[in-house]
Amino acid sequence: MTRSDRSVVTLLDDDGHPAPEPTRPTPPSPGGSRRRIVLLAVAVLIVAAVVYDVATISSNHQGESALRKAVARAGRAHTVLAATTAEVATANATVDARDQAGARTADEITSTQQRLKTATQTVGLQSLDVTSLQTCLAGVSSAVSAFAASNPQGAISSITAASSACLAIDGTGGGLVYPFDFPDPFVLTVGSEYFAFATNSVAGNIQIIESSDLTHWTTLGEALPTVAAWAQPGATWAPSVLKQGDNYVLYYSALDGTTGEQCISEAVAAQPQGPYVDSSQTPLVCQLTLGGSIDPSAFVGTDSNAYLTWKSQGATGQPSTIWSQQLTSDGTALAAGSPSELLTPSQGWQGGVVEGPDMVVSGGQYLLFYSANNWQSADYAIGVTDCSGPLGPCAAPSGQPLLASDQSMSGPGGPSVFADTQGNLWLAFDAWLPGKVGFPNSRPLFLRRITITAGAVQVGA
Repeated sequence: MTRSDRSVVTLLDDDGHPAPEPTRPTPPSPGGSRRRIVLLAVAVLIVAAVVYDVATISSNHQGESALRKAVARAGRAHTVLAATTAEVATANATVDARDQAGARTADEITSTQQRLKTATQTVGLQSLDVTSLQTCLAGVSSAVSAFAASNPQGAISSITAASSACLAIDGTGGGLVYPFDFPDPFVLTVGSEYFAFATNSVAGNIQIIESSDLTHWTTLGEALPTVAAWAQPGATWAPSVLKQGDNYVLYYSALDGTTGEQCISEAVAAQPQGPYVDSSQTPLVCQLTLGGSIDPSAFVGTDSNAYLTWKSQGATGQPSTIWSQQLTSDGTALAAGSPSELLTPSQGWQGGVVEGPDMVVSGGQYLLFYSANNWQSADYAIGVTDCSGPLGPCAAPSGQPLLASDQSMSGPGGPSVFADTQGNLWLAFDAWLPGKVGFPNSRPLFLRRITITAGAVQVGA
């Protein structure tokens, strides 16, 4: 399934990781464990009741989707708590059995103690999750109510206030920094601030968040209040932003109102957070004979000229393809000439799909980051290949992805490489949480440090 089939974001779209004799630690009180389970069960019931009440009084599909995810988090907390409580009991039983059998070797005792310590700590964390869950759910519920009351600013404030609690539930493993749905991210550094843009979700066409430290993010809301006159509203994807002169140019994908195919447009603003205004009468790029165009990303080459990369969906025997073409000096039109083909799928791990390009210039070398495979699966992954220039040609990609699913996330995609205020390079991407792959689950925002040495890219954990 290509991006044109996406069930866009959980809040809008309707389509759808030796001490010879060690002392045995004192096990936690069985009564305390039972109390934790009871408290969590009560919290889950409260969650279910609130969800039922809000869902009943509101026909807003966005709200129902958000609350379903909150309930899913509650279920996960309950499941993990039950499992870790059982682990404590198992560890205690193991110690008792070994005492009776006289088989208390140093290695066995150390191993059992570690299991007990880990399990006990996890039980404590799950108790914390109950409070975080309640705070997260309250914020999401408040946002739903604000949406229903046509109060988008109130919804934005509620989502921002609940962000830390919701992040505590999901954890920060693997670089998770924003716990809400944030697909196809693009991060722009402006002075000491960072602005991240993403496919339409909580706040309409193009959502935008801001941070001064890459850890705490504030929801700003809507970067693009109105799409182009030729585009259908409610189906905007994969934004990127380029500063040209005194203006910022936002590139995004939208459905052409006449053909129903995806095409690329541009909007302009005087400041990075917008609002961006799209006055175009026709698409910037629209390869109708190739199934439409999507996933625009702009960059500046070593020649100081601006270029745009994008993906054609594929049609009439042509596979999905990544292209590049120079932009005019103001960034609002393509320069004369034809686009250059950069990449088509050629490796098994790509699953016949390449998309989401992001061209990066490092030390004079051009590196093309991209996504590949089915975006709704754990097989989705990020690759990179080197190119001889902004218009290619590009080398054959590696037989292995640069970044694939791991224990903290599944199906990473939508790569965006940017430098922080200290010059360090980061990879922004979206991914599913483990065991929560595909619609209606969210793809939150992840950040990981990367290094590029002599063209070799390393991604941090």
